[in-house]
Amino acid sequence: MLLEGIETLLMLAEEGTMSRTGSRLYISQSAVSKRIAKLEATLGTKLIIPAGRLIKLTPDAHALIKNVGPSFNEIRGLIFEHQNLDDQSIITLDCSETLVAGYLANALGTYFQKDKYISITTHHTPVIVENVQSGKASIGFCAGHLPAQYSFVAEHFMDEPFKLVFNQPLTALPKAIVVNDLKNPSNISQAAVLQKLGITPLMEMDSYTASAQLALAGMAPALVPQSIVKTLSIDDKYCFEFAELAELTRPIYLIYRQNSYKQPRVKNLIETIANLFV
Repeated sequence: MLLEGIETLLMLAEEGTMSRTGSRLYISQSAVSKRIAKLEATLGTKLIIPAGRLIKLTPDAHALIKNVGPSFNEIRGLIFEHQNLDDQSIITLDCSETLVAGYLANALGTYFQKDKYISITTHHTPVIVENVQSGKASIGFCAGHLPAQYSFVAEHFMDEPFKLVFNQPLTALPKAIVVNDLKNPSNISQAAVLQKLGITPLMEMDSYTASAQLALAGMAPALVPQSIVKTLSIDDKYCFEFAELAELTRPIYLIYRQNSYKQPRVKNLIETIANLFV
């Protein structure tokens, strides 16, 4: 019960509401509330405070998450490693949405015909990393920079280039562009490059698809990765490259726990994805 309560608190810290937390954990909103109440009773301290539709964490909750969160995820990952996967066990592949659309869709569609017990989820890189470390996902396929320290295997496939997309000709670097969330740890290195070039992030979106569509509608040039250009079939006449932006790339990784590779079905899926980049 204690571990269940900690898991719920960690998820609540990410999602901010009881309803979204329940959706992530596949339980009801009332079940989320009961788990937190039991954890508070066990620990003898208040952990959450209602704040309108959102939930505010108390200082004690923040301290608990800081001290227990990393160890909890590692313990959960170790438990996951000792589970045997049979032919009908679900293998979860957690991916960047852009990478699924740009590189994996066709291959996974074919792969699914021979192994239908594959579940694909999409998140940003920090969540993918956490899910692989905790065992929530067997495999992660992510773009952007990984944390300095991690406890999984990371296969680097390529450094994906970016293009500037706009519906009007660009003969020089624009002064302001649409980007994706630069506060995301996997994207944060882009901010220094843009600052050095004197380019202002006009808007920070949560979706490269949205950024590209705004650029094609004429709002402002957008920094868009190659996978999205491919997925949206953006015409070359709307794509622009500048030598100054050459260092703006995002590394693409396949990540998984070492012992997961010993599972034949997981190994086969890993090798299928890796072969796409050979």
